[in-house]
Amino acid sequence: MGRPVTLFTGQWADLNFETICSKAKSFGYDGVELACWGDHFDVEQAVSNPKYCKQRWEILADHKLTAFAISNHLIGQAVCDNIDERHKAILPADVWGDGDPEGVRKRAAKKLITTAQAARAFLDAKPSSLGGKKGATGVVNGFTGSSIWHSIYAFPPTSPEYWQRGFDDFAKRFGPILDAFDKVNVNFALEVHPTEIAFDIASAEQALKAVKNHKRFGFNYDPSHLGYQGVDYVKFIRRFADRIFHVHMKDVWWGHGDGTVGVFGGHVPFGDPRRYWDFRSLGHGDIRFEDIIVALNDIGYQGPLSVEWEDIRMDREHGATEACAFVKRLDFKPSARAFDAAFERK
Repeated sequence: MGRPVTLFTGQWADLNFETICSKAKSFGYDGVELACWGDHFDVEQAVSNPKYCKQRWEILADHKLTAFAISNHLIGQAVCDNIDERHKAILPADVWGDGDPEGVRKRAAKKLITTAQAARAFLDAKPSSLGGKKGATGVVNGFTGSSIWHSIYAFPPTSPEYWQRGFDDFAKRFGPILDAFDKVNVNFALEVHPTEIAFDIASAEQALKAVKNHKRFGFNYDPSHLGYQGVDYVKFIRRFADRIFHVHMKDVWWGHGDGTVGVFGGHVPFGDPRRYWDFRSLGHGDIRFEDIIVALNDIGYQGPLSVEWEDIRMDREHGATEACAFVKRLDFKPSARAFDAAFERK
């Protein structure tokens, strides 16, 4: 057996919690990564109702599942973003409020701090039979948003000082959040991703520098957001070996369009055959997952491999089942001895 394989529930938020737990087990998963939308995990309930987390674990245990992390990407996106009407569709009413951009950002930051507290309560309620240990380090996966993403193509001419102001804004907003995470022994794992403050290796380095290498800031590694950009997604693992807090397994292909649409997407939807890139079910794209497993073994990553299933061309239940088997077949423990040790003479 390799690492536990979990299913991220974000793409299944239309199903209630018991239903997705039942399906995840039937698909072959060892556990779930809980999204903080739909009814899968309510951060306010987790911090205000002592019974809530216990009840979540009872449902998980009934389905012989475990959990290691919660994810609040939608809230995190609003912390640093330039807010517009699109955010209203992804944010809860108490965060959106009257839609005033700075108010939205501040309420999102407050909610993200509550998410850290909720993660602490959830993990402290984890039964010992499922590997629970009170006080163990927790993980919240998410996004940060970015005040400078719109300037990624440097025209009108964009100076290094302009971009630096974006990283300064990120540090100002996330510094207090990371300090709050530290108080409850929870790590924040940014999913490096276009539209975030970090979207490749260089910007991830700059983001770490901006928060002065805060020990609670690291990454939810997801190769699918790096490969189609031309970023070396295996190098990312080795470069940030001590900052990989969680891992998403997701595939993508690129170079399969008809030359009409480029890497920026052409304002066409996922699944359009003209697109240069699209997310694919694991094993159907261009990501070299065995290279990833080797690199994760080399850095000593022992956490879960969480399948984030996205493929507009495939039935999701078929895909999630196939993806689970793919990861379990691919993952392997590193060797405890040199392969040629048997040749040694006493």
